[in-house]
Amino acid sequence: MTPVFEEPQVLPADQFLLTTLIVKLAVMAVLATMLARFRQFRHILIFERRGWSDRLTFALAIGVPVTAGVAARLLLNYNAADLTLESALLAGLIAGPYAGAIVGLLAAGPALVAGEFIALPFAIGCGFAGGGLREVCPKEAIWQFTPFVFVDFRRHVWQAVRRLEPNWQLVLLAAPVALELLRQALGLRFGAARLFYLDPVSPWMTALVVLATVLAVATPIKIWNSARIEHRLQEQEKLLMEAKIEALKSQINPHFLFNTLASISSLIRSQPDTARTLIIKLSGLLRRLIRSHQHFVTLREELDAIDEYLDIEVVRFGSKLRVRKEIGPDTLDMIVPSMILQPLVENSIKHGLTRKVGDGSIVIRARRDHGRAVIEVEDDGVGFRADRADERTTDGIGLANVRERLRVIYGAAFQLTLESELGVGTRARIEIPELLAAEQVTA
Repeated sequence: MTPVFEEPQVLPADQFLLTTLIVKLAVMAVLATMLARFRQFRHILIFERRGWSDRLTFALAIGVPVTAGVAARLLLNYNAADLTLESALLAGLIAGPYAGAIVGLLAAGPALVAGEFIALPFAIGCGFAGGGLREVCPKEAIWQFTPFVFVDFRRHVWQAVRRLEPNWQLVLLAAPVALELLRQALGLRFGAARLFYLDPVSPWMTALVVLATVLAVATPIKIWNSARIEHRLQEQEKLLMEAKIEALKSQINPHFLFNTLASISSLIRSQPDTARTLIIKLSGLLRRLIRSHQHFVTLREELDAIDEYLDIEVVRFGSKLRVRKEIGPDTLDMIVPSMILQPLVENSIKHGLTRKVGDGSIVIRARRDHGRAVIEVEDDGVGFRADRADERTTDGIGLANVRERLRVIYGAAFQLTLESELGVGTRARIEIPELLAAEQVTA
């Protein structure tokens, strides 16, 4: 029996061209998305004022993969990988004429070697065309150029006619259309051996080729603009968090200040020397607070700050107040929010020791526990009933402030617990993610 071999199915010319255009758009979108994932590339997109090093980096980031695509087209006959026009025009629009010319030069290199002599001047011309548009066009108008420009085409035309002024979206649309039509004309005049172009088989396919060129320019701009907007939102969120932390932090200082001033007022007549000492120590603490604008400090720095606070409280209470520290040596370089201990110590003194008859003590502990920083402030004051623990953690400025600051900074990754036994004392415990001073911290 004679085997029957089926002939390979070949797509009609129009379907093959349509498939090529779709793959071309996919290649451009994938390239733009991959580049947007690199931090240095995103940095170049965000700032409009770019130095030569930034523009060269931008040109190489686009030019090298596009050059590889042209080589793939020449060696593998993979036409969808050739993005010479689109990439050169795009680089010029975003980074200026010289960046566009560099991308055009790189992309046209393999084509020139293959004998496509018109490719070099055409590609460089596309880069300069994009750069020229960038010079005259408002920068935000470029970032507003999207693949959906055709949806609002009538509105853009009406605005241009009504206002008798250039509509930059139409100008940006006209650029890739004109360059693609120019490439078609040059290709028909000199042949595909001198300049690569996608040869449409009908006027409708010509329109699709032009449309694909526009979309291949607009799609990366849309992707990169989304990355820029995301970065701006992150920056705004960061600034908002800093402002909120600063506002919460500022609640503590007046709270402590008013309490101390009230103590000084009560001591001025009965114990003027003690009042004078309090004023000196208070001024030293306030100078420290004014100089410090950090949201995060090492535990060592936080303990130094709490020592200044406790010096004031010891002057007020005398020998009745004892302070002990149980600090693990490996915890001193841990990063903690600034001014996080003072409200806890103040809470122990105000609610635990002030109403106690006789001496009182405070113990400050810190340790590391399986990637968590554990900080405790314990007193042997009057305490309170266990069923009021939740009420006490939300009552008053001090503890409410600490809880809110921890929530803003760490989200759900923190714990603030308050344990107490009536007549025995109270222990406040904070658990936060462990972070050492050697690691970068930002608010």
